[in-house]
Amino acid sequence: MSQSLNHSLSLNELESLLTMLSRPTALIEVGLVIACLALSWLIVRGIGKHVTPSPERQSVLLGRRVFDGVLFPVIALLLALGARRLMPLLGEPVALFRVVIPVLLSLVVIRLVARVLRAAMPDSRGIRLLERSVSWVAWIGSILWIVGVLPVVLDELDHYQLTFLAKKGQITPTVLDVLVGALQVGGVMIFVLWLSSVAESRLLRGQSVDLSMRKIAVNLTRTALLVVGAMVALNMVGLNLSALSWLGGAVGVGLGFGLQKIAANYVSGFMILAERSLRIGDMVKVDNFEGKISDIKTRYTVIRALNGREAIVPNESLITTRVENLSLADPQVWVSTVVQVAYGTDVDALFPQLVEEVRRVPRVLSEPGPSVTLSNFAADGLELTIGFWISDPHNGQGGVRSEVNLTILRLLNRLNIDIPFPQRVVHAAPEAVAASAAPASSAAPSAG
Repeated sequence: MSQSLNHSLSLNELESLLTMLSRPTALIEVGLVIACLALSWLIVRGIGKHVTPSPERQSVLLGRRVFDGVLFPVIALLLALGARRLMPLLGEPVALFRVVIPVLLSLVVIRLVARVLRAAMPDSRGIRLLERSVSWVAWIGSILWIVGVLPVVLDELDHYQLTFLAKKGQITPTVLDVLVGALQVGGVMIFVLWLSSVAESRLLRGQSVDLSMRKIAVNLTRTALLVVGAMVALNMVGLNLSALSWLGGAVGVGLGFGLQKIAANYVSGFMILAERSLRIGDMVKVDNFEGKISDIKTRYTVIRALNGREAIVPNESLITTRVENLSLADPQVWVSTVVQVAYGTDVDALFPQLVEEVRRVPRVLSEPGPSVTLSNFAADGLELTIGFWISDPHNGQGGVRSEVNLTILRLLNRLNIDIPFPQRVVHAAPEAVAASAAPASSAAPSAG
């Protein structure tokens, strides 16, 4: 295996490389390298003008600023390979490209891994650490390859064998075989994650199908691709898939005991998405927590309250417990407020004015319109209940209720109608009255 890794630079070749770079003819290679980078940038920029960027997801090929995606180093690498083949035809020795091509290859690997992981798992906290690890490994490997140390290290790793027990005897792969197998598995999984992120962005971008059905398609597609990718990766490293037959029994036993809750949550998630009893954007109330459904995962559902708090509710709870959906069949919600007016108020004349004033509040619907009812004969006044409808419960009810209350207060003040408050008259006992009057009567003769 080490014979195929003989294209790196030895120490003598490094000395000759530095000598060639100091010659004036090296300017031709410098110009070609700059031309390759500039042409790659122009090509990627031209492609980026015809692609509509997604505000939610970064493009793996184009990135956020066009040149920070995977496509820019890939095109630059292809152009550099073509220019390297062109150099001998021009009668010029190849020097700089022997350094540029490994650097561009490392940049392709880093960009591909970073962008695919960021697109597949945008909310994961360990993504940056993994990106930095891959970047360090790629750059160090590129440097070791250029200086000729990496082939020596790989040749030494090819001599160290590891022993694994199997049914047919012992398996003795080398450390290098294990590293190559790990790279193959990682490459296949990165490719599978890329495909799943592309499929997810395409499916979620469509508007012809309901969002819940698109989420089902996304979850099924990602699961199927990951399973197929894992099988292909294991087959590439020479692992017999029939040896994993015991895994099915172990998974079955695990699902029957410790993993039954997880399995129930996964099944419940698909049921919620299929039945569309709960949809992304619905206002729901679960266990005294009210908010808007921001996302439905395969295992849990995220509910975001109007104050910014988020609740992660297992999908099984949404199936087995009572859930209030404020916008399942109709997004219109009835809201009410209560006010008291003094006894003797002409409520027959007041009711139409209250309805007309409340109807003018911006978020209050005119159809069905507001209503006013005499709900109770309270101890201090007549209790009136003012009800109205809104069509945007996701914006909250406190703001619109406050606007309605202010409108009612302004109307009552304008009509000089009092809002009664509790009044209590304290009657003193006769003995207390006589005791307080006695000192006053005894003090009267002395004054004369």
